[in-house]
Amino acid sequence: MSRGGFLFMTTLGVRLREERKKMGLNQEDFAALVSSSRGSQASYEQDKKIPGGAYLSALEGVGVDILYILTGKRTPKSEGLTTENPEEKALLENYRAMDKAAQLNMQAVSAAFAQANLNKDDLKDGSSE
Repeated sequence: MSRGGFLFMTTLGVRLREERKKMGLNQEDFAALVSSSRGSQASYEQDKKIPGGAYLSALEGVGVDILYILTGKRTPKSEGLTTENPEEKALLENYRAMDKAAQLNMQAVSAAFAQANLNKDDLKDGSSE
């Protein structure tokens, strides 16, 4: 990221604060979530102290992106699938919440719809002639 020709890099503390706010927690509640103190949390966010391994491991355990905290680079989404589309995200979340039988049904239904759409596109292109 560049500001006025200078490279702008966020610090570990800034990224930590960003992740905490993303979770909607104040320093005290966030610290309690990972068995730390509000004072330590404030020191980490102000870059006065560097968090240790136990703290970082606890963060990972509550879903914080540790790679982002340490490097500023987000952890890639699993299986290389990423989406910013809310409809696709909701569909994937719903699928993951289903039991195996429901997932198999959804796979069959989605495959049928996709194939029907491909066949329709082939007819439009004149490929079936």
